[in-house]
Amino acid sequence: MKLQRNGRSKALAIGAMALVSSLSLAACGSDDNNNTTASGGSSGSAAAAGAINCGKPGSLISAGSTAQGAAMDVWKTSFAAACSGTTINYQGGGSGAGIQQFNQGKIQFAGSDSALKPAEVDASKAVCTGGQGIDLPMVGGLISLVYNVDGVDKLVLDGPTAAKIFDSQITKWNDPAIAALNPGAKLPDADIQTFHRSDDAGTTENLTKYFAAAGGGAWSYPAAKPWAGKGGQSANGSAGVSAQVKQVKNSISYVELAYAQTNSLKSAAINTGASKPVEATAEAAATTIGKAQAAGTGSDLALKLDYATKEEGSYPLVLITYEIVCDKGNKAETLDTLKSFLTYTASDAGQKAIGEKGYVPLPKTVTDKVNGVITTLA
Repeated sequence: MKLQRNGRSKALAIGAMALVSSLSLAACGSDDNNNTTASGGSSGSAAAAGAINCGKPGSLISAGSTAQGAAMDVWKTSFAAACSGTTINYQGGGSGAGIQQFNQGKIQFAGSDSALKPAEVDASKAVCTGGQGIDLPMVGGLISLVYNVDGVDKLVLDGPTAAKIFDSQITKWNDPAIAALNPGAKLPDADIQTFHRSDDAGTTENLTKYFAAAGGGAWSYPAAKPWAGKGGQSANGSAGVSAQVKQVKNSISYVELAYAQTNSLKSAAINTGASKPVEATAEAAATTIGKAQAAGTGSDLALKLDYATKEEGSYPLVLITYEIVCDKGNKAETLDTLKSFLTYTASDAGQKAIGEKGYVPLPKTVTDKVNGVITTLA
């Protein structure tokens, strides 16, 4: 799925870059799941070639998070243009599917919008000979609550109200709870059509972590990749739910900012308890991501996000997409290519490139740590 740049997303990305560069760390493939491949050529731009150390030619197979699909498209194109003879293959399928394939030894790395759980780390030891799977933060983003309601150009939601909507506890757009957050809005007396992910998605897990942290007890299920809320309809991948919201009146769902922008979908602002609702912008997400806490140990760089933040201008619904790799036990024939590709994605040039597609470039304090771990992969 190709994302098109528009003036708004470019402006957001530039603002985010300026903001992220001042932040320090306090311590989300193809959505249609088609096989997409970028193969090397010799006609890469001077800029791409200058930013990429190709290493030995090789092929990588990877899969997982659909949230980072557009980012992977950008990275594969640049890497292929600079590195003749190298092939990067990334399939979507969702974070859960990516981790499963990684732990089955079918792919060299997986994309996941949530860090590995202890049981998944244990399972990885069977394929990471002498080592284990680790989390490398690579893509920053935000989750937009996207909606399609005639006559409603501005919508404000908070944690409890959003949780109740997605659990079918609130079923009408003119419900008093929504009306109280949107004085003066012409909310229709219409049924709310909710859409959630049908695949095991890290985006779902991050959304439900937000519900757990900021929902005031309205969300009674564990935060997890599989959808657990009552009612609603499902669609596959970020592209699938985006398409449904675009087509279905009075609908709402959750997708990454890049997909909201590409599909021209409206995003709700979030009432966090700050002085005013926080808009779904890259700048506001960068504020939250920049204050993430280290959660991993050793070479694992998992981060802990504050989904209940009340800081002014801090958007709470954010996510980090990790690349899951073996710290030791990587296949000798692909190790050099893996390290080369990941070094590029974590570089200033790689992060800037995806910032122009609606993502949030990670703070340099994070990417410096990531590059430090990449050099030690074996």
